[in-house]
Amino acid sequence: MPMQATTTTPLFSAELTPHRSLGSRGVTLVTSLCLLFAAIPGLSMISLGLWPIAALMAATALATGAALYLSLRQGKRREHVTVWPEQIEWVATDAKGDRTLRRFNPKTVRLVLDRDADEKTVAMWLRTCKDELEIGTFLNSDDKSSFAKALGTALRKARAA
Repeated sequence: MPMQATTTTPLFSAELTPHRSLGSRGVTLVTSLCLLFAAIPGLSMISLGLWPIAALMAATALATGAALYLSLRQGKRREHVTVWPEQIEWVATDAKGDRTLRRFNPKTVRLVLDRDADEKTVAMWLRTCKDELEIGTFLNSDDKSSFAKALGTALRKARAA
């Protein structure tokens, strides 16, 4: 059965991802360097008969690599926001890969911004009369401001359509 083709284009579509300064290649490089730097003195410890110290050094290097790997899982989070004239779709993918879909009516939803004392955007919320949803919790304040401006413009267009 063929997939149904969409004939309309969305008014706005964006995928939000957290900033990652260290990718999987970087984790491999850092872990390898930790193992190398632990192996050089570790081999001399083994030759002197101090193998428990060498084992602890290797365990420390492996623990560093595991911590870096686990910290990268948060970088797999995604939020995809699409504004259509008749609805807003918010799809979130968490670090495990589980997806959550929420839909809103653009005529009843409000974009609410929380700001600090310096007028920087701290949080963005999509609010209806029944519930609220925070968007882009992992973004920095400049990215939140930029995204909120673009999303607000798209919401105004959706309400006008």
